[in-house]
Amino acid sequence: MADSINARSLTKSSFVAPATPTGAQSVLVLRARRWFVFGLNAVTYLALAAAMATVMSAGGWSLVDAIMFIAFLVASPWTVLGFWNALIGLALLLRPQRGLASVMPLVAAGRDDRVHVRTAILLTLRNEDPDRAIARLRAVKASIDSTGFGERFAYFILSDTSDADVARAEEAAASAWARADRSEIVYRRRADNAGYKAGNLRDFCRRWGAAFDLMLPLDADSLMSGETIVDLVRVMQAHPKLGTLQSLVVGMPSSSAFARIFQFGMRHGMRPYTMGNAWWNGDCGPFWGHNALVRIAPFRDHCDLPILPGKALGGHVLSHDQVEATLMRRAGFEVRVLPVECGSWEENPPTVLEFVRRDLRWCLGNMQYVHLLRTPGLLPTSRFQLLWAILMFVGLPAWTLMIALLPFAVIEGNAVPGYPAGTAIAVYLAFMVMYLMPKIAGVLDVLFANGVVRYGGVMRFAAAVLIELLFAFLQGAVSTFRTTLFMIGLPFGRARTGWSGQARDAYRLSWRTACAGLWPHLLFGLYVCGSLALFSPTVLLWALPLVAGYVLAIPFAVVTASPALGAWFARHRLCGIPEEFDTPAIIRAVAKDTPDAR
Repeated sequence: MADSINARSLTKSSFVAPATPTGAQSVLVLRARRWFVFGLNAVTYLALAAAMATVMSAGGWSLVDAIMFIAFLVASPWTVLGFWNALIGLALLLRPQRGLASVMPLVAAGRDDRVHVRTAILLTLRNEDPDRAIARLRAVKASIDSTGFGERFAYFILSDTSDADVARAEEAAASAWARADRSEIVYRRRADNAGYKAGNLRDFCRRWGAAFDLMLPLDADSLMSGETIVDLVRVMQAHPKLGTLQSLVVGMPSSSAFARIFQFGMRHGMRPYTMGNAWWNGDCGPFWGHNALVRIAPFRDHCDLPILPGKALGGHVLSHDQVEATLMRRAGFEVRVLPVECGSWEENPPTVLEFVRRDLRWCLGNMQYVHLLRTPGLLPTSRFQLLWAILMFVGLPAWTLMIALLPFAVIEGNAVPGYPAGTAIAVYLAFMVMYLMPKIAGVLDVLFANGVVRYGGVMRFAAAVLIELLFAFLQGAVSTFRTTLFMIGLPFGRARTGWSGQARDAYRLSWRTACAGLWPHLLFGLYVCGSLALFSPTVLLWALPLVAGYVLAIPFAVVTASPALGAWFARHRLCGIPEEFDTPAIIRAVAKDTPDAR
């Protein structure tokens, strides 16, 4: 009997919980977190669905009721998960040290002051302003050199440029920099754009990858401080099974009113959302394709992308980054995000039309994941991320369909005695709170952490929050409707987008250009608002935050693109980000080299 008891005790005491590939986190803990988040989302989603069913079934189910209810079921999941991600993230941010340790335990483990791995810094270009882009890479190199570890890094300018004049300017700028810096700066231009950016990186891995341990892809608008890069390299070298380490990328100071307002909202809203998301994603985190360290060997050997079949969603994968993340994790390497602001920046589109153009490329890329959902060997969380990326865009036409049918629902509701208006209002308010929760959590995070000083004080921060809230509703309507039109064209092969240079600086948007791009929004808005005004002015007032953006799309685009308005915002530091009030040296260096970027 005693021997039996001792055997059982030995078995219990020797049990070791399985860990993620780096050994830094328990698989059982992550599994429990994922089930916890799934439970929260399932209960919330079902409660919303039940309340919506009560509203739509009043007076019996009609065809309009059924379609709107199904559309609601499709459109809601992204909002529900965003709500819980933000709340969990806010709770973690209120205890910053313990919160970060529970989300990213790799940061504190096995740190080494030395840097003994070789890292390639890669600037990927396609028809961009070469002087502007290379000025950023030059600033990154100077910042890395100032850490004392410059000899561990090499620099590559990888061009996919199709414009011959731009290509000549790229080569001249790269040569001039190499001569002035007395360094070997490798410039390579591909003859074609096969595979887009993913193909560009794969070409680097094939030609030069064997000489390096890590690579750091940068876009033309990317900027990272040397201290941040060295810190991330140290984490990577301490954990050989860490395949990708994504930094939290935030916006840079901008002279565009659109970019300023957008990135102000993203800045504080993204912190709690990303922290909460990373808490349960853990080792199956995101990769955004730039401003992230990638281990070259597993990327080269295991992250090759297929050419997809079909006309509408076929060809090379556009949104390659998240697919590469799932393949990296399948290969036995962790993919992590460091969900804290850490000296990693990018620029945001200066107009709503540029923003939509970028969004449509992401939309097509994410919809291509339909072909990849059944990829063998993917972890469940990785597979879920691909599905979730699809649902992010599928939910937009579902939301547009609900708004399009709203006047018909009002007509039917007016004919129903005892219509549950109170329940309808409760569902609407609950959904709005969930939709806005990342912003609400971000504001609370700034207030609780006494971070308003970083944003220029209480009054300036409060004014910016109100401006951004109005902006978010208007911009959301523009983006949602344009994506809906794009997705309607997908099955017919009429929705295509390319990969080329992007506008980075503020510029004036003419009324003609805005009308040419946004007239369908105006017609749709006149239909919805006019119908609601006719059948129920009260419902129109409730719906204004969601529908006003359609009617105001054209003036919204013109006004937010106005260089004069952007200059006024910049002069008064309105909707400014912390870097405007305490500017890091590397951003000052870039502004000095590229005056139009200030």
